[in-house]
Amino acid sequence: MPALAELLLFTTLAGLCIAVGALIGLIPKLGPNWLDRELRHLIIAFGGGVLLGAVAVVLVPEGLKHAPNPWVPIVLFGLGGMVFLGLDKFQSQQGKSAPQLTAMLADFLPESLALGGMFALGADGAILLAVLIGLQNLPEGFNAWRELQPKVGMRLKIYGIMVLLALLGPICGLVGWYWLVDHEWLL
Repeated sequence: MPALAELLLFTTLAGLCIAVGALIGLIPKLGPNWLDRELRHLIIAFGGGVLLGAVAVVLVPEGLKHAPNPWVPIVLFGLGGMVFLGLDKFQSQQGKSAPQLTAMLADFLPESLALGGMFALGADGAILLAVLIGLQNLPEGFNAWRELQPKVGMRLKIYGIMVLLALLGPICGLVGWYWLVDHEWLL
């Protein structure tokens, strides 16, 4: 399969994991209250662990390979954390905080950009990163759905929006394919 077709396939599947996670979130109770809480904590921890694994195993090593200076990825990584913190504080001040939904979208789109660049360069970790993004998107979709707790009349609309947002992954992947291939150090 050509690399561009693989990119489109994997970014689409990774994005659709958001929708699958939301479907799991539709299950009103996963057991008694204590079990429901513990399963939710397990799902959140799994998603966080996969995200950390993707950063540690794929993104940082690839970034360090191409960085003009080893401090550049470290500074950019720290700035990224500050942006997420600022975004969360801003939403909280506006009274519209939806941290799981925001985090899901704010990390999936840049991940898809990076994935596009990695596929374009033929990077060894591209497929692994795509799988890790998909695994991370499952619990993020679940938690975002649970966080929103949409009313019955709004469920289909909100689910449709989540699916459409998930499909932005291939678009970002294409941008990364055509743009990041010439800017390896940004990966």
